Amino acid sequence: MQDESLPLWLPQLARHGGPRFLQIADALQVAVANGLLKPGDRLPPQRRLAAQLELDLTTVTRAYDEARRRHLLEGRGARGTYVAAPKVDLTAILDLSMNTPPPPAGVDFDDMLKQGLSRVLMSTEAELLMTYHLGGGSDSDRKAGARWLEPMFGPLDSRQIVVCPGAQAAIAALILALTKPGDVLLAEPASYPGLRAAATQFGRRIVAVEADKHGMVPGMLEQACRRHKPGLVYLNPTLHNPTAVTMAAHRRKELASVAKRCQMRIVEDDPYWLLAEAPPPPVATLAPEQVCYISTLSKCLTPGLRVAFVLIRDSHERERFLDALRSFALMAAPMTAALATQWILDGTADELMEGVRREARLRHRMARDILAGRYSGAGDGLHAWLELPSYWTPSQLARAADREGIAITPAEAFATGAINGVSVNAIRISLGSVKDRERLQAGLQRLSHLLARRPESFSAAVV
Repeated sequence: MQDESLPLWLPQLARHGGPRFLQIADALQVAVANGLLKPGDRLPPQRRLAAQLELDLTTVTRAYDEARRRHLLEGRGARGTYVAAPKVDLTAILDLSMNTPPPPAGVDFDDMLKQGLSRVLMSTEAELLMTYHLGGGSDSDRKAGARWLEPMFGPLDSRQIVVCPGAQAAIAALILALTKPGDVLLAEPASYPGLRAAATQFGRRIVAVEADKHGMVPGMLEQACRRHKPGLVYLNPTLHNPTAVTMAAHRRKELASVAKRCQMRIVEDDPYWLLAEAPPPPVATLAPEQVCYISTLSKCLTPGLRVAFVLIRDSHERERFLDALRSFALMAAPMTAALATQWILDGTADELMEGVRREARLRHRMARDILAGRYSGAGDGLHAWLELPSYWTPSQLARAADREGIAITPAEAFATGAINGVSVNAIRISLGSVKDRERLQAGLQRLSHLLARRPESFSAAVV
């Protein structure tokens, strides 16, 4: 039994709450963040705390060492251990909510960026980089787009490609071009939040179509098409956001067949295809006349480029799409479009993407090891989907994680509609937005400990 004279900052240690040394370090971090412990406060000697907790000295020593590694404590020789003055990053949010590529392994990104911009400036007149351009990209930009899409489609006619200022702009323009106010858009029950945002702004309604472990169910899609006469169907078949599922080849063929039978338009948003391990061919290869295909550089290279390529085979639809795009985004920024083109054509993009791919896979292995049975990821891509224990709800866990300095995304953020009244009890974690791998590891460990506690236990630790 623990001593009643335990420090106020230390909650009852949970039997199944993970390693004891991390529980102690986590409690220290919460106490510092809440002001229960202040800079200069003296901590109990390690031997005394070990005796009070009925733990061996090594466990408490490891806890203090972990707290020092987090810049929470500082040793003052024979005078003991004290709460350290806060550093800038002590209470900084550890962002596991934003899907961005991780820092590329083995790649000097700063040097790559400087060299790329230097080549652009040497080969292009400055005034051309600072003036208006026709929407849809230059001939060089479209040829770069054809090169970017070649792994998915083989050789392409670059005239069928439109260069856009990001995938979100492409989705919005496709909704405007292919649908009218009041139309239904079909999507999986959990889907990219940007789709819902655009549909709401434009007065379209999203209807959820049942999905299973392979993705959208073809029979349910056909029923929904005949019932709702949708303006379009939205698919994200590779490393699906948020569930990280990659749709199998047979499912893609079945959905393509439904699209042909029902004469419906599909928007295939495929930002992660080039990061995936041997993904099946896109749906757009199976029903080329039915599918508009989007591939963005933001998820494979860097969000700052704000460049996406859209493959639209039908020339009339392409013109309607360009008209819609010009209504709110005249063009991709010429400087970043030129940099993207330079990187794709000189091979830099492949080098950068391979670095991102290596780092992403290292981080997935880390997440799988730390989160054990709760991890549901493909081992590549930028995110994982975590099914929660029954005692947590997604929004409840998101609030608790926020108090621990961790940002996560609850399932509700992706919901397009519940099927048969059933909602999903899960969260998405993004593995790329934390620059430092050690900080990511510490955050995942804290999240794992949080998942192991029941909400009331966590509340007792922070009140």
